[in-house]
This record gives sequence, C-alpha cells and structure tokens, in this order.
Amino acid sequence: MTTEPDAAFELQRVTIHGHERAFVRAGSGPALLLLHGLGCDHTTWFPAIRDLARHFTVIAPDLLGHGVSAKPRADYSVGGYANGMRDLLTVLGVDKVTVVGHSFGGGVAMQFAYQFPERTERMILVAPGGLGPEVTPLIRLITLPGFHQAMGLATLPGVRHVGKAGLRALSRTGLHGTRDLAEVADIYESFKDPRARAAIAHVVRAVVDMKGQIVTMVDRAYLTQAMPMLVVWGTDDMVIPAKHADNAARTAPGAVVEIVPNAGHFPHKDHPERFVRVVQEFVRATQPASYHRGRWRTLLRNGPALPSNRAEAGEAPMTPVAQLPGA
Repeated sequence: MTTEPDAAFELQRVTIHGHERAFVRAGSGPALLLLHGLGCDHTTWFPAIRDLARHFTVIAPDLLGHGVSAKPRADYSVGGYANGMRDLLTVLGVDKVTVVGHSFGGGVAMQFAYQFPERTERMILVAPGGLGPEVTPLIRLITLPGFHQAMGLATLPGVRHVGKAGLRALSRTGLHGTRDLAEVADIYESFKDPRARAAIAHVVRAVVDMKGQIVTMVDRAYLTQAMPMLVVWGTDDMVIPAKHADNAARTAPGAVVEIVPNAGHFPHKDHPERFVRVVQEFVRATQPASYHRGRWRTLLRNGPALPSNRAEAGEAPMTPVAQLPGA
C-alpha cells in the first residue's frame, strides 16, 4: 500500500520531533485531514482524493509507523496520534480542519476532535473504530504473544507471495466476506517490515484485547452536539460491523449516518464517487464548529442530553443525509 502517488500528488516529507512524516497535500479550499486505517497509508484515499481536491485542501498523511513515515519505538496510542496530527498541521500552517478518519483512523479522528475541538470544524468517520466492541478476530490475534515472530515467518518472500495471491484470488470470487481481501493482502505485504509489525502491534494492543475494542467514544459522543458529525459505513463490512452505526445514531443524535450498499470496510474505495458526493454535500450543508470554552464547559458539566434538549436550547437538528442536496 505504499505505491508512489501519481504526478498530481507529490509525496512530501517533514521531520517533527526527529521523526520523518510523509504526506500528500493537494487542492485548495477548506481543509480535509484524511486519516487512514491500521496497516494502510495515504494511498487508501487515492480513488477519491482527486475529486476531493477539486473542492478542498486535502492533507493525507502516513501515520507514524505506517507507509513511508518513520517507524520508531514511540507512543502509538490514539492520543499520541492525535498530538502528532496537531503538530503536523501546525508545521503546515493549517489552523482548522474537517477531520476524516477510516477504521483506526476514525478513532484517531475522534480523539483529535476531543483533544483539539478548537481546531476541528467537523468529523467524518468512515467505518470507524471506537463505536462498539466487535472487531474481526484477525485484528484480535495481533494482541497475542508471538505475533511478531509468527508474522515474520508468514511474510518470508515465498510464503508472502503465495499468501497475497491467495487473498487476491479470493477477493475476486464475489463470495460473502471476501470483498476486502485485496486490501488485506496489501496490509499483509506491509508486515514484511519488522518495524511496521512492531508499530502495528503497539497500536492494536492500545485499543483492542481478545474481547474486542477497549477504547470508545460512546461515553463522550454527546460532545458532538457542538460539532457536525458524519458516519459512513458499508453494509458488507466484515472488519467492524455496520451495526455500530446504530450506536453513533443513538449516542450522537445529531449525527448524519450514510449506509452504503454493496460496500465493505472501504466504502471510499468501493464507491468513491458516492463518497466524494456525500462528503461534499455534508460540508456544504453544515456550518463548521466554532469552539467556545463556556459551551464546552456546559456540555461537560451537564453530560449527555436528550434529543429534545437540543430543540429547547434553540439548536437546529443536523440534516439527515437522505435530505442533503443530491443525496
């Protein structure tokens, strides 16, 4: 998943805290920060990034430990990643963004918005972690002792080539549960780098155990009353189930939820034109959040509010995606 971008998207590098960060920056207009998932990199956004760049300034980094960014022995918690994104944006001179996160990157997006609400205009979560405990057993296996050594053997050249070919062949069968295996093959390829294996193991152990996901935003979802939120999920997601979108709708009643038929864990790749349209219309239909310390304090003091409280407070409800222009 570390294929070089085409000429329109030059891969740039900047060193922060002594570690090199790679990113793509393209387009103009309001800023979108695109955060990829576990074992992926900025190229996961390539099917959509060209069209997004027609409307937005798009910044798509390789998270630390992924892609061609550095892979040090470092802090791979979601809070550490959120700090890293703040520092990258600061170096790039970008004050505020709509943060877009896929899978694990969705968890980082939520944490970024929580830690830095003054720099977050909106949240767009694509099949995100952090909305429920269920997750594919393949990710839970990474938490087991011996993962690093076992994956080292499984990614020896001959074994890896056979394994990748098998995964790609299965992805083309159209059988239930095989849709995302081509992307899994790319992640498998990235595991040949022992530094990447170590980084990903640190990431997973910080957010998952053998029972499932242990880091959640559900208890803080009421804070989205002050921030527009869009959740996009594929109906056929076998990595994190689409039923987690119901958790978002229940705990963050103002959230816009878009369920994409005939899509798996990567709806932005399965249906990039639809993804771009939904993002564009969501941004057009919502006002960027404006951080106010007093309002944030009130939300924290009062805790979760019933949906009716929004109307009593004179707040307009979020627009369901079905009512967005062009939806």
